[in-house]
Amino acid sequence: MKAIRFFSGEDIPLERHKVRIVQKLELLPVEERQQKIFEAKNNLYLLKNRDVFLDMLTDSGVNAMSDRQLSAMIDADDAYAGSETYVELEAKVKELFGMDHFLPAHQGRGCEKILADLLVRPGDLLPMNYHFTTTKAHITRCGGEVLELLAEGGEICQSDDPFKGNMNVAALRDLLADKSRRIPFVRMEAGANLIGGQPFSLANLRETADVCRAHDVLLVLDASLLQDNLYFIKVRETSCRDTSIRELTRAIADCCDIIYMSFRKLGFAKGGGIVMRDNPLVGRLKELVVLNEGFLTYGGMSVREMAAVTVGLEETMDETVIAQGPEFIRYMTGELVRRGIPVVTPAGGLGCHLNAGQFLPDIPGEAYPAGALAAALYIAGGIRGMERGTMSEQRNTDGSEHISPLELLRLAVPRRVFTLSQIKYCIDRVHWLWENRSLIEGLRFTREPEILRFFVGELEPVSDWQDKLAARFRADFGDSL
Repeated sequence: MKAIRFFSGEDIPLERHKVRIVQKLELLPVEERQQKIFEAKNNLYLLKNRDVFLDMLTDSGVNAMSDRQLSAMIDADDAYAGSETYVELEAKVKELFGMDHFLPAHQGRGCEKILADLLVRPGDLLPMNYHFTTTKAHITRCGGEVLELLAEGGEICQSDDPFKGNMNVAALRDLLADKSRRIPFVRMEAGANLIGGQPFSLANLRETADVCRAHDVLLVLDASLLQDNLYFIKVRETSCRDTSIRELTRAIADCCDIIYMSFRKLGFAKGGGIVMRDNPLVGRLKELVVLNEGFLTYGGMSVREMAAVTVGLEETMDETVIAQGPEFIRYMTGELVRRGIPVVTPAGGLGCHLNAGQFLPDIPGEAYPAGALAAALYIAGGIRGMERGTMSEQRNTDGSEHISPLELLRLAVPRRVFTLSQIKYCIDRVHWLWENRSLIEGLRFTREPEILRFFVGELEPVSDWQDKLAARFRADFGDSL
């Protein structure tokens, strides 16, 4: 992709789109922000969106749609069965991935559930490059065990490794040769979410596929963050620089037996789906789609969203479209590095990831440093990020905490949503928080659900540190918001 250079020499990302619809934002005073995080029980998920200035919780379902997507939604065929809009989406998915079957679902989590219900039995072992929260929850719910085989160096926060999401192929080969545990499939995640949206290389995926085929084991790809991974393969993998995004998409699909995805991320709209080759499993999966999601030609999706996804998938083949997110994240990451603030490097997809473990080294994992940093950043700037650390893990079977090797605060950058000045505002507030980090202490649960506790759990600060943080903000900023 050809870069646009500035005569001034500045290296800043340039939007390849124009804004035509806007939504007003309100920034509450710091005292009100502190009250709102108290009312939300220190769980950023429980905040009301009207109380958030910059919503950097996720890129899931909140990416800006294009004019062509919105136009397609108006013309959708709203039929329960046999919708022409579904036929068009099915054709686009088959065209891009070159597979035989497409089964829709309401989102990626629905795909994970029916795949786990069909394929995972008690005692099974599920190797993957890295787990995701909902994936692991569905596998363990069915009695399986997740085994992470991330390539060496993948969990090192600061490095120059361009593909930290790679599979450890040698370890996978040894595992599959063992035969002491049933392994129903191997899972790869495009853009390993919990380590900073870090990609795998096409070469690594091909090696992984070769090992799986040699042992007759299915290779399943979570392609929810595929567009970021495609971008990174294109710009970082030397052998792929002259390959189009469309060709790279097919090359990735050719390695896999089953691909599932959240269209809330891939495709810029709401929904999900499973793509797979002809296989005896197809009939049983169709039954589970009808049972859990809806009829086979809508699968829990609105047909209007289907129309938007069809256009969004085609737009994903445009380098200038999929570059916008990673370029904004790279800029934000670089500016924080320049200020000495610990972040995951190299910049990955999905968002900029603060290294909360290094940001707050005196807070133990049991006091949830990434969760505490998330609450602090909301107080400091009305910015809602997402904790990706120990709080996002499941407890061990004995009730003890499973301390995450990485404590990250993810600041998602939804595609085509924020302006560069808003990104600069976020950088500024993170910088202020870094200078005042000694004021931040930990959190503790007051209500802790057993499953996926980070979604609806309730917490409180371990001291009055939030009062002190808000008071310092007011002292430094005066009457400013």
